Amino acid sequence: MTASDSVAGREVVSAPAVSVIVPARNEEECLWACLDSLVRQAGVNFEIVVVDDGSIDRTREIAESFAGVRVVDAGPLPASWSGKNNALTAGARLARGEWLLFTDADTVHCAGSLAGALAEARAQGAALLSYSPEQEVHGFWERAVMPVVFAELAGRYRPAEVSDPASNVAAANGQYILVLRSAYEAVGGHAAIAGDLLEDVALARAVKRSGRKIFFRFGGDAVRTRMYRSFGQMREGWTKNLALLFPSPLRLAVVRLLEFGLIVGSGVVAGRLGAKDRVGAAIAMGVLCAVLYGLLLKRIRMAHFSWSSDVLAVVGLPMFSYLLVRSKVAHREGRVSWKGREYGPQREAIPNSGTKAAGHIRA
Repeated sequence: MTASDSVAGREVVSAPAVSVIVPARNEEECLWACLDSLVRQAGVNFEIVVVDDGSIDRTREIAESFAGVRVVDAGPLPASWSGKNNALTAGARLARGEWLLFTDADTVHCAGSLAGALAEARAQGAALLSYSPEQEVHGFWERAVMPVVFAELAGRYRPAEVSDPASNVAAANGQYILVLRSAYEAVGGHAAIAGDLLEDVALARAVKRSGRKIFFRFGGDAVRTRMYRSFGQMREGWTKNLALLFPSPLRLAVVRLLEFGLIVGSGVVAGRLGAKDRVGAAIAMGVLCAVLYGLLLKRIRMAHFSWSSDVLAVVGLPMFSYLLVRSKVAHREGRVSWKGREYGPQREAIPNSGTKAAGHIRA
């Protein structure tokens, strides 16, 4: 972690190259694994700051059990701020590194990934590097829905376009954002996007608009995560995010519901025609079903999930449509909840060159 030097008989702790900042609000289920993977990093001088955001479980106790990890309080939540932006700002304020790594408590980091990410950011000439982690999924609905969501994200926020300085497309995954401190401070940090619930994309847009380069890719070789540990968490999390990620959530919901209907409907019709010995018509409908399902799988493969999850994606289509509608309605009515806090309405996703209006906390 942080290196020490001896000066005139005194031990002096040198400034770290990277400050790892982990916001944590009731994360006792996953924080130990995250910190255990972080303290084992090697090849780079770094510090770890865990920001306890009003946890009422064993989060703080777990963080304090790791020698060398600094544990700080997020402090009071200002009006119009999101809880995560407040926690990240508190961590950045105390950090001493040239680079800041914002990473979530539900991540697990591969050996050597921190040094590798820093080297990659420098090699790319990027002021901000973000990895989209490998997603761990367990249970039927996680395996069916998560590939659908991430395939849509991969199509809307294509890494090659995000990483191209000539493109106005900007994105980042808040589970892993490594940003040069000078760039972070130049754009105002998370304080400048204080009320934005989609803080990762907002920060990436701010950095790219400032003329600095960002680099974004799938980072399964560096970090993995399990975002949600129950259907309820998944529903609440995507209700918070989906309407902000896609410019026309209702239209997208209709398109994916129609896709589901065509795939399943053509398969059912093919079966019924076959039962009636109408072989030619049954084959035609079967081919249509196979082609549509094949096109779905081709799109889903962009999301980097296992084949066993990919084949369930067809069942995830109507659930994805439901979550899109739910997110649209929740934001319109100003009743978005996350980790025990309620947030007011926010403007939905708009073209990548634009900005979004900040929401506000209601309770």
